[in-house]
Amino acid sequence: MSDNRRWHRRALLSLGGAALLPRPADAQGGTSWPERPVRIIIPFGAGAAHDVLVRLAAEQLQSRLGQPFVCENRPGAGGNIGTEAVARAAPDGYTINAATIGTLTINQFLYTRLPYDPVRDFVPSTLLWESANCLFVSAQQNPSTTLAEFITWAKARPGGTTFSSAGAGTTPHLAGELFRLRAGFAATHVPYREGGQRVLDLASGTLDFAVDNVSTYTALLGEGKIRALAVAAATRWPTLPDVPTMAEAGLQGLEVPTWGAFAFPAGTPPPVVEKLAGAMRQLAEDPAMQQRFLRAGGKAVYATPADTAAFAMRERERWQAVVLASGARVD
Repeated sequence: MSDNRRWHRRALLSLGGAALLPRPADAQGGTSWPERPVRIIIPFGAGAAHDVLVRLAAEQLQSRLGQPFVCENRPGAGGNIGTEAVARAAPDGYTINAATIGTLTINQFLYTRLPYDPVRDFVPSTLLWESANCLFVSAQQNPSTTLAEFITWAKARPGGTTFSSAGAGTTPHLAGELFRLRAGFAATHVPYREGGQRVLDLASGTLDFAVDNVSTYTALLGEGKIRALAVAAATRWPTLPDVPTMAEAGLQGLEVPTWGAFAFPAGTPPPVVEKLAGAMRQLAEDPAMQQRFLRAGGKAVYATPADTAAFAMRERERWQAVVLASGARVD
């Protein structure tokens, strides 16, 4: 065998052996990510504001990163079922947790046994959206036109008042509990399984108030059947510019926004985590996408992975105190 043929044979064997070696970090899911469809697990049912906003983001991520981002709804147990599924997924960048304020920061204080650890099992990538909770009353059945008038009205109710939410431990439940504690009146929580019915019951006066997500009540606000009295946020909400914040209306310390974020299973390569965050930054800085998000009920936002993790930790501390004050528990 000639020296030239021996050299070619050794080169081919070397290449064959190289194929068996571990792939470098970039090939495992670094800057070349994504190289195939990515699955986003939404731990709630279809049609809710979070679902709509995540799907808007997925559509944009597909166009910006060149691979399908496929949304999969896995509702149940306050978001715990879908969230656990992501915690158990391979940390290869191809399964994303469409997390919420509940699944990433609140549920650990509500459930005796949580099937995942929100800190240990996930690496946050970026914030996705934020929204505001607002005090709503019936426009036809409630005489209040300001926050002060409503508190006076509520305190005068001999049997107390009622407020609604999508279930025990949800942000509308905790926000309602915090509101009645801070304002100093009696109120009974009425959980609903079906969102549309609780909105209709509020409009009819069957329920007295709700401190709930703006997007949930947009349609009836437009029809004049629901009245917004105050926004439970640090600043006024863009689609309700004439509605004051709770602080502006005279009640301090009642800021209970909601938000969503993207997180990966722990161990996902950092370049993947960073790349998703970078794509979300482009989306959040796009004025057209900002308008689309607002129409769906949220602001498009962005944060670095480190800032998202720090934000979630601060939120855990804040909501632990709120859950304790409310007495809410889900077992």
